[in-house]
Formats: sequence, C-alpha cells, structure tokens
Amino acid sequence: MFHTQTMSDNASRSRGCSTKTKNNRYPADRRKGSALVFSVFLVAGLLVVSAVAIDFGHINVSRSEVKRTADAAAMSACWELFDGVVQGNDASTVECDINDAASSIASKNVISSRAPTLNAASDVEIGFYDRNNPGVLDNSDPSRFNAVRVHVRQTGANNSAIPLFFGSVTGRAEQSLQAHSTAALFKTISGFYTPSDAGETLDILPIALDLETWEKVVAKETEDNYSYSGGTVSSGSDGFFECSLYPTGTGSPGNRGTVDIGGANNSTSDISRQILHGISAQDMADFGRPLEFDSNGELELNGDTGISAAIKDELADIIGQPRMIPIFTSVHGNGNNAMYTIVRFEGIRILSVKLTGPMKKKHVTIQPAPMVARYSVFREAAIEESEFLFTPVMLVD
Repeated sequence: MFHTQTMSDNASRSRGCSTKTKNNRYPADRRKGSALVFSVFLVAGLLVVSAVAIDFGHINVSRSEVKRTADAAAMSACWELFDGVVQGNDASTVECDINDAASSIASKNVISSRAPTLNAASDVEIGFYDRNNPGVLDNSDPSRFNAVRVHVRQTGANNSAIPLFFGSVTGRAEQSLQAHSTAALFKTISGFYTPSDAGETLDILPIALDLETWEKVVAKETEDNYSYSGGTVSSGSDGFFECSLYPTGTGSPGNRGTVDIGGANNSTSDISRQILHGISAQDMADFGRPLEFDSNGELELNGDTGISAAIKDELADIIGQPRMIPIFTSVHGNGNNAMYTIVRFEGIRILSVKLTGPMKKKHVTIQPAPMVARYSVFREAAIEESEFLFTPVMLVD
C-alpha cells in the first residue's frame, strides 16, 4: 500500500511539473511579435543616431568652410590694402576697394553649397595689428594700417544659418556658425632666407645708402623732381622724394658703394648680374652665413666704396623696377676693404642714371617704392621697421 501511494504521489507531482512547464512557455506568435516591436525601436534608434551623425558631420564641414572663407577674404583684402599703399594711398582712401575684394572672394567660397555675403560696415575691419599685442586691431591711425579682419557670419540673425538634413528627426533645423580671420603685413624684416627654387632670386640691389640721407628722403626734406606712373618716369612731382645713391659722401673715409652678397670681393660681372637679376641661391651659399641682423639689429657687409661706370647700363635697364637696398649707419675702410654696418633694408626704384662726365653731374637717382620682400625673415625680436618694405601678407589670427 505504501509503495503504491508513493508511486501515485510521484506521478501526480510529475504531472504537475509538466503542466507548469508547459504553461510558462510563450506561444511562437507572441515571441515573433515581441521581436518585431524590439526591431522597430532598434531601427528608429539607429535612424536617430545616423541623423545626428550626418548633421554633426555637416556642421563640422561647414565650420571648416566658414573659416576657410574668412581666411581667403582677409588675405585678399589685405593685398588690396598693400596695393593702395603702393599707390601712395592710406587705408581710408582705398576702403571701398578693400571691402570689394573681401566680398568678392567670400562669394566664391561657398558654405554648405551657398555663397556667403559680407556686410562692409560690420564684417570688414581695417586697422593696425601689432604682434606684441595679439588679437587687437587698432583703428585710430589710418596711416599705420597694415591689417584687415573679416568676419563671416552664417547665423539665424542674418537668415543664413546652415540648414540641417534631419531637422524633423532631431528637432533642430539649422545651425548658426561664424568665424573671423585677420591678415596682416609687417615692416619688421630681420633678413632673408635662401630662395628655395634655383631660379628664384632676392630683388636686392647691392648698393648701400646711408641712414641719414634715407631719413631725409622719408621726411621729404630732399627734392621731388621726378614722377613715376604706369611704368614711366617723367619730370614732375609724385609725392615720393628722391636722393642719389652716388656720389655723395658718408662722412667717413669712403663713399657709398657696392656691397658683397656672395663671394668675397664680388667682381663687376657679379655686381652687374645681381643688379639685373637679383641675389641667387648660389650667391647666398657663397656668402657663407645668414643674411640676417644679429641681436643688436646689425649686419656687417664687406663692400667697395664708390660705384663703377661699368654698371651704368645695368642700372639704366632696371629704371622703374622696385628693388631693395641695404641702409647703413657707418662704413669703415677704403676701396674693397670697406665694411658697411647695415641696419635695415628698404624698397626703392631707380629713376635716372648718369655715371659718365663731370663728377658733379654723376648720379643714380632713386625714390622710395613700397614693395613686398620675398623670402624675408620675420622675427619677434625688436628691430627697426622699414618704411617701404613689407613682408608678404600672412594670417595672424
């Protein structure tokens, strides 16, 4: 009896267990429905994440385009500022040209497939930029202006915010972006690099002028008998005063003269070549040391006092062309033992040459000529600024 009851109890428990297991399982169609709901939520989540990623990438690309546009517009506007300086105009005179240059370049650099527009009154600033006071653009003295800052604004305020692709999904239909760039050119030139291309040269005329005379030219205390315009030299005044590179004395035992930028004791043929074509990479290699001012702002150059009539034709051939000349404070020694102490380089052009006949009629007449110094070394060190020589335009912020 006991055995039979046990088996019956076991059978009953076994049936109860089987029933419980069967009742806890979900039907197949219910499992399929749950998977479908989960898949819908997963796909929706993936769509939202993808939409956010695509719009975020679009924002990043557009941000780069805004900055690129500001850089290009600032560079173009600053070159326009330099062109005005070359013509003897200050920034206020060529302000419209500067604004036009910035707007023209900005319109050609699309942002999110749209051409941006600039407001000349608020988006283009002209001023003086000092590397020792970064970020500040001084607008007080137009005669010193050397920089242009351009703001590119793609914002809701001017109805040009960047449209987003999935605004209906993310709840954000557009993104405001803006950037500014400042381009400037400077007159603190410490020297020159060797041209990187064998065919490139430095437009340095190897003839030195004393600082005292140069300062008189800048102060307009000399004469203004020549006019240069459109590649032509004529009689008359153009606002740039003149002096002669030769034969005025320096107050030292020797006169102004040629300097050796190359091998020691450059020959007349070397000087003639440099007058016509500039200082070559080989000249710089032969020079054997950096063509750069030392910590005292000085550069010692060996040279020859006086100017030979043998180079008169070469000087005449470059009349009207801009060249750089070294400016010296003192010269020691005579003949080819002369040593010139150079303190800056300046931009000039030759207007008239006469190296034959009576001494009192000999002259190499020059006037200041604003120009860009290619391959110029620009240092933070405090050195004397040039008056008419500029670095190439560069981005400063």
